[in-house]
Amino acid sequence: MAVSLMPDDYTIAWICALPLEATAACAMLDRIHIPPRWPTSDPNAYEFGELSGHYIVIAHLPDGVYGKVSAAAVMSRMRSTFRRLDFGVMVGIGGGVPEGKNNI
Repeated sequence: MAVSLMPDDYTIAWICALPLEATAACAMLDRIHIPPRWPTSDPNAYEFGELSGHYIVIAHLPDGVYGKVSAAAVMSRMRSTFRRLDFGVMVGIGGGVPEGKNNI
C-alpha cells in the first residue's frame, strides 16, 4: 500500500551526486511513498520512502552539475522545504576519492 505524508514528516535527507546513485538508494527503501505537495519554489527532484521506520527524502544533484556548491544548494533547498530534517547524508560511489598512496 502506498503512503503519502506531509513534508514535515520526513526527518532524513539522502543526497546522491548521480541519478544512478539515487536509483540505487530508492531500491534500498522498505517502502516507497507518494510524493507530498511542496512549494513550487523548490526545483529539486525528490524520491520519498521509508527505511526501518525512518522517513527519508532522496535527492540527486542536477545532471552534469557536481561539486560542493551544487550539493550545498540542493541541501539548502531541502532544508527550506523539509523543515524537520534531523539528519543528512551524501552517499555515492566515491568517484573523487584519491588514488595511489591514499587509496581506500
